[in-house]
Amino acid sequence: MSKFPFTTLALACATTLAGTAAAATPERTELTLYRSDDASLFTGGDGSSVDSGYAMAREPRRLDLKQGTQDISLGGLPAFLDTEALSLDVEGDAAKVLSQRLLLAQGRDAALGSLVGQPVEVLGSNGQPLASGTLLRAGNGLLVSDASGRTSLIRDYAAVRASGHFNTGSSLELRIDAAKAGNARATLSYPTAGLGWRAAYIGTLQPGAGCKLRFESRASIANRSGRDWNEVHLTLIAGEPQITRTPGPMPAAAPMAMAYRGKAQMADMPQQGSVADYRSYTLPGAVNLPDGSVSQVPLYETRQLDCERTLLYETGGRWTPPQPMTNRDFNNGGSNTVTSTLKLRAFDSLPAGNLRVMTTDRNGTPQFIGEGRIEDTPKGSDATITLGNAFDLRAERERTDFKLDKAGRSMDEAFRITLTNAGDTARTVTVREHPARWREWTLQSSSHKPSEQKPDLLEFRIEVPAGGKATLDYAVRYRWAETDQPQQ
Repeated sequence: MSKFPFTTLALACATTLAGTAAAATPERTELTLYRSDDASLFTGGDGSSVDSGYAMAREPRRLDLKQGTQDISLGGLPAFLDTEALSLDVEGDAAKVLSQRLLLAQGRDAALGSLVGQPVEVLGSNGQPLASGTLLRAGNGLLVSDASGRTSLIRDYAAVRASGHFNTGSSLELRIDAAKAGNARATLSYPTAGLGWRAAYIGTLQPGAGCKLRFESRASIANRSGRDWNEVHLTLIAGEPQITRTPGPMPAAAPMAMAYRGKAQMADMPQQGSVADYRSYTLPGAVNLPDGSVSQVPLYETRQLDCERTLLYETGGRWTPPQPMTNRDFNNGGSNTVTSTLKLRAFDSLPAGNLRVMTTDRNGTPQFIGEGRIEDTPKGSDATITLGNAFDLRAERERTDFKLDKAGRSMDEAFRITLTNAGDTARTVTVREHPARWREWTLQSSSHKPSEQKPDLLEFRIEVPAGGKATLDYAVRYRWAETDQPQQ
């Protein structure tokens, strides 16, 4: 017996077995994938299928029909096909579906299970045959019956060779009623889990003055459906249609693969369009999506973009309280970190995904400096991500004055923000404050002129010298009407 465990099996199939009830035809299979942010589709794990993501499949099939009621089997289906939304359209209304049952793929045994009832040859680790005959069972070892009627149970083997056709996915058993006998064309349509895509962006900051970004945009396509998808025509949908689903199991393995078959070039860009309220990207050629893989295809040509980098110290956010907040200790907030942000303008519609930002060090070696999420961004809109915390910069925020005049329906508040720079070059830090005690306020004084002022924002640009510090002092006054009851 072979010393190799069951998990090391290999399958070798030569030709398609004649007489199968239904088989895929050369006409194209169309697959529409919807965006998924579920990490289980894209990260490593045990290699099993994943009940996550969403896709719509349309597969051409040929049915060898007899007249009247009969049972047929359609194989090679994904593990999480939604039978409640399945549609089998037979050309010319030649047959009607009376009932259906989905037989799920059984993980590693799925391909072998599809060979049950077919002739096989089982090989050992040295390539010598261990048994040959009809495969009776494929789970927990192989049960093989030979021509003399003897049956062998084989647990340790290296490979299974078959002359028949095997499928890597689930199968669908159908009871149909055919008006007449003959070969009929059909289209099998269904939604399925185990498939999804998301955008992946890489930005490389270019040397020189100003902010220039070499911007690469790709689609990462995950297949954890329990079957291979070969020669499919693929459309990607960007946006967030509402999908009601049950949570799935744990992550599966994620080897990388390129989806284009043959020698397709990265210059072949998807054709962009719209589907209802969503953006669509149709790939220019047929693709292969092996089960248990993450494939990448380009979304747009690589280009250079103008960008803006900001060192940011921000306290609070855009929030308006329902009443004046008169508690002295309200909005003490403010950490001591200064963050590094990057802003760019969308040259076209950018589907949601992560942007990984690189720069070159003094030796010219590309280095990762942070990543952040770009949400769905229409053309011409700005996208801003936070890269991380600046190492040499720190901030300290303290309240220096607070006065409440209840009779006069006003209060005054002042802050001091001290910025320190331990680096060897001067840095400009953008300070953003959000006066949040009440919606009506005025700036009474400031040691630096604001670079921007809005109803919910005070912004200052502060130059911090190398190895030194800079201080910002400002004061605001809040007022409210007699009908506005302050917080007690």
